[in-house]
Amino acid sequence: MKANQVRIIAGEYRRRLLSFPDAAGLRPTLDRVRETLFNWLGQTLQGVSCLDAFAGSGALGFEAASRGAARVLLLEKESRALAALRRNAAELQAVQIEVRAADALHYLATSGERFDVIFLDPPFAADLMGRTLCLAVGCLRPEGKIYAETPAFLPEETLKASGLKVLRQGKAGHSHYCLLELA
Repeated sequence: MKANQVRIIAGEYRRRLLSFPDAAGLRPTLDRVRETLFNWLGQTLQGVSCLDAFAGSGALGFEAASRGAARVLLLEKESRALAALRRNAAELQAVQIEVRAADALHYLATSGERFDVIFLDPPFAADLMGRTLCLAVGCLRPEGKIYAETPAFLPEETLKASGLKVLRQGKAGHSHYCLLELA
């Protein structure tokens, strides 16, 4: 595997490599973290609707599509990352993936769409997680789950403010990650 590539771990697109550009703040979720996350969610996501709000490399969204998600919406505003997402979706012929040029915060605040699983991995330096979680709750279906990746475990006050509770959490390298649901 070359630099600026991620590998899809399981499912229909298993072992396929996705290329992505160098961009500030873009750090794909590690293979071992994705494997843990999808073990938590269940190996297949058959019929599930997913949102990858800060798509970046698209690793989380493409993995969800590979595992049977019925719909995966990838949001990205950085032009080179957006072009790479579109190119990867076309190469995989992944018709269940929609790539949209959008600011994640604006989308979460205004869309009105609901999802079963929402992936949140904003650039760490932007410190957006608290605000993002509060907005994402409005886009979550009643039994839905939110995956959050942050530079530190989420503070209790952030969870309370968003109305979420931690189901599972872990740490790998400089990333802390957790699976959340409505409290």
